[in-house]
Amino acid sequence: MADATLPRNEDSPRGMAFALSAYLIWGFLPVYMKALSHIPAYEVVAHRVIWSVPVALAVLVALGRTQDLRAALRSPRMLLMAAATAALISVNWGIYVWAIGAGHALDTALGYYINPLFSVFLGAVLLGERLNRLQLVAIVLAVAAVVVLTVEAGRLPIVAISLMLTWGCYAYLKKSLPIGPNQGFLLEVLLLLPPALGVLIWVEGSGQGHFLHGSLPDQALLLGTGVVTAVPLMLYANGAKLLKLSTIGFLQYVAPTLIFLTAVFVFGEPFGRAEAIAFPMIWVALVIFTVALVRATRR
Repeated sequence: MADATLPRNEDSPRGMAFALSAYLIWGFLPVYMKALSHIPAYEVVAHRVIWSVPVALAVLVALGRTQDLRAALRSPRMLLMAAATAALISVNWGIYVWAIGAGHALDTALGYYINPLFSVFLGAVLLGERLNRLQLVAIVLAVAAVVVLTVEAGRLPIVAISLMLTWGCYAYLKKSLPIGPNQGFLLEVLLLLPPALGVLIWVEGSGQGHFLHGSLPDQALLLGTGVVTAVPLMLYANGAKLLKLSTIGFLQYVAPTLIFLTAVFVFGEPFGRAEAIAFPMIWVALVIFTVALVRATRR
């Protein structure tokens, strides 16, 4: 394949297309999830799991990578590691779906904005990676922004922090999962499939489900959750391999920026004094962080 011959520190047009497509899908995903806001979050998450399985399986079959998955299913260590990442991503999905439906899309944008800084912090704490001055300044600014929001609201921005923690820890553990990203994602949703089916059987059996007992638009949207869940994750995983770290550093702000704009200008969520102070602080922190990332990549 042509991309396999590229130098490790070069961007591939194919990689850019993959990664940018993933971030654009994630950026507009709140609009899709808002259309499902009348359905309980646990039911939506169950459908995300169930309908992701055939999508991810079809991709693996098309790529001829099913052998790796079969080997993973026979490895207790691999299954245990995948169970941990599956638990984290399912909690992340649940918080996200609930937050969008409950009118907290702005908080989800905040969570995904500060996640890169949390990942750097995790690397320092768990892996002993040294932080340079610019990274330290960026992290301090992000913490200060969270303090501003906390003081104004009288409580921690729980949604943002929960999304940051679950996604950051998921990404950290995912790196140590010794399997390809596509195979790893399918393994995760296969492990989540039994409880997801249990939820679906329970809600439909009680007559409260929105798939067998719902309208045609609801059925179509729930079926589509497999595509909007599996496709961007696999696009991102494959695109990241074909891009420089600094390029990924820039692109990762596309999704939360689109979520922010959607929350304020489409959903009409309140953007008060605290947000007007905190979000610019986050943006400045991310500029500083990106500058540090670019410098480190050049070195």
